[in-house]
Amino acid sequence: MRHYDWLAHHARMAPQSDCWTDLHSGRAFTYAEAEDRCRKLAAFLARDCGVAKGDRVAMLAMNSTDMMEVHSACAKLGAIFLPLNWRLMPPELDFILSDATPQVLIYDTANAETVAGLTATIPHRLETTGGGGDTAYEAAINGADGDHPTPEILHDDIWTLLYTSGTTGRPKGAPNTFGMAFINAVNLGTAGEISPASKGITVLPLFHTGGLNCYATVLLHNGGSSLIMRAFDPGQALQLIEDPDVGLTHFFGVPAIYLFMAQHPDFATTDFSRLLRCGIGGAPTPVPLAETYVAKGISLVQGFGMSETSPAVAMQSPELGRTKPGSAGRPCLHGELKIIREDGEEASADEVGELWVRGPNITPGYWNRPDANASDWVDGWFKTGDAARLDPDGDLWIVDRWNDMYISGGENVYPAEVENTLFALDGVADGAIVGAPDEKWGEVGVAFVVRGEGSELTEDDVIGWFHGKVARFKIPTRVIFTDVLPRNATGKVLKRELREKL
Repeated sequence: MRHYDWLAHHARMAPQSDCWTDLHSGRAFTYAEAEDRCRKLAAFLARDCGVAKGDRVAMLAMNSTDMMEVHSACAKLGAIFLPLNWRLMPPELDFILSDATPQVLIYDTANAETVAGLTATIPHRLETTGGGGDTAYEAAINGADGDHPTPEILHDDIWTLLYTSGTTGRPKGAPNTFGMAFINAVNLGTAGEISPASKGITVLPLFHTGGLNCYATVLLHNGGSSLIMRAFDPGQALQLIEDPDVGLTHFFGVPAIYLFMAQHPDFATTDFSRLLRCGIGGAPTPVPLAETYVAKGISLVQGFGMSETSPAVAMQSPELGRTKPGSAGRPCLHGELKIIREDGEEASADEVGELWVRGPNITPGYWNRPDANASDWVDGWFKTGDAARLDPDGDLWIVDRWNDMYISGGENVYPAEVENTLFALDGVADGAIVGAPDEKWGEVGVAFVVRGEGSELTEDDVIGWFHGKVARFKIPTRVIFTDVLPRNATGKVLKRELREKL
């Protein structure tokens, strides 16, 4: 099946409709303006940088409309968009660049020092501010005529190469094809009621599938508009949600994003009623957090996805968000899932096993990793590495990552379940549970806790809270109070770093 140019289509059909707005610089582009810039950028990349179909175009930048432009320019050439995590150090980036071998690197001024420290060979480099001005990036667009090659591009061709976070080892490149992007636009767009009238805001990093594909590319496919936030600011986000002139209809974030908004002084008075969807993913939603938003009349629609799955695999309806907070919903329209026990057999209802997924939303295989491709796929099913269960209604519950599970006294403990109870304790602003070695029990739980403002919680308060609420073997034996939890750019707690502190 052939891929068609989404941006060009909407530029023909609704040229004056809003496409992208950059909140940091204040620049806003209609579909006609965005198409003109992307067409010229594609022409420059092809003529001056030698970018052809299948070549990688890397980008190391904070969120801006420039990133959406490079993504769409790659689609015009059949090139592969390679967004890079700006939190990584030069040696980490060098590994990815050496693995992906891009033809060009586009970077913003905020990351110029990092780029200067790279040793990987990249034929062409292009600097931008992410907000216009007198830059090489803007000169490239202004100096191009827009006449670019138009190769045949199929749904099986790669559009984006997303490298996993690498929290447990070397990052792996997960190719996302044009077909995966299309299926995700259908899966999320249909369930999320996204239309040309929709307006979303991107608060997660665009180098991550949650920022790029929930819901920025889906809005692009459906002719809606996106506000791009440079870096998440809970106060600014609440103001934009409140403002009727902005007219936000769609919001997506990880649990930490919603937690930070709920802790902001303006949360109590913010009107969320204009939002049609509040999507949440990246980690299981703590039930107390979901209930905080239900009390505001908002259903946090939980979903499950990965860089390897485009990302949508399962998704709640707003009703399920209210009646089953914490579940990841039901399989998306185009895709399959099942739970497999350690013995290789399919699990019964409510039995924990590993989540396996299959369908047109799944990556065809890792970039340059035949070893991982051999171990992570079985008969077309992708093994996610997530411990999960399906309840009798067919709703998916993500229990935890397999590698976050620990065994205490012969019993499996999934920290996410214990964290759910921890978040219900007054005075806890943030928290995480990890397993630590123990001579008697093999491993025991350790709770890292961030106190809320004015809280004087003690270790005895926290440990005592769990009694009668979870089994004794799940109760943490130690509590470590900290000012902040280490998180990656998408808000996931870096439990590896917490374990290293022990």
